[in-house]
Amino acid sequence: MMEVNKETPGSSPGEIRVVNYSAAYAEAFKQLNEDWIKKYFQMEESDYKALHHPEEYIIDKGGHILIALYEGKPVGACALIKAEDKVFELAKMAVSDELKGKGIGFVLGSKAIDKARESGATKIYLESNTVLEPAIRLYRKLGFTKVSGIPSPYTRCNIQMELQL
Repeated sequence: MMEVNKETPGSSPGEIRVVNYSAAYAEAFKQLNEDWIKKYFQMEESDYKALHHPEEYIIDKGGHILIALYEGKPVGACALIKAEDKVFELAKMAVSDELKGKGIGFVLGSKAIDKARESGATKIYLESNTVLEPAIRLYRKLGFTKVSGIPSPYTRCNIQMELQL
C-alpha cells in the first residue's frame, strides 16, 4: 500500500493517504468520476467500460488505480491504463468537489507518476478538455506538455498531454 501524509505521521485531521485500488473502492471510483463527467460532459462508452468494470478494463490489462483517502474516506481517484509496453494513459482522475483545493489532485498525480515509473513506463499521456482549467494547470504543474495526433475515443477531448519519464 502506498501512503503519503500531508501532515505529521499519525495525525488524522487533514491526512491524505493514497492506496492501491481494491473492490472496496469500486463504488467510490465510479461515483467520483461520474460526478465530474456528468457535471461538464456526457458519459461515453469508454467511461462506462472503465468505471463499471475497472478490474477487467484497467487492472487485468496491466494498469493501476489509486484512491486518495482523506480522514479515511475515499475522496479522489485516478487510473493508469496500460496503452502499450512502457506507456500508460493517466485517466479517470477525480477529486470530490468539497475537497478541491487541498492538494489531493497533486498528491494523486504525483503518486500515479511514481507508480508508472515503478512499472517501467517511459511515457504517460492524458486526454482532457480545456474547460477543465484547474485540471490543465495541475497537469502542467506535474510536468505534462501539450501534444497532438493521438487518436481519442472521447468526443469531449480537445487537448492531449504527455510526460516523458
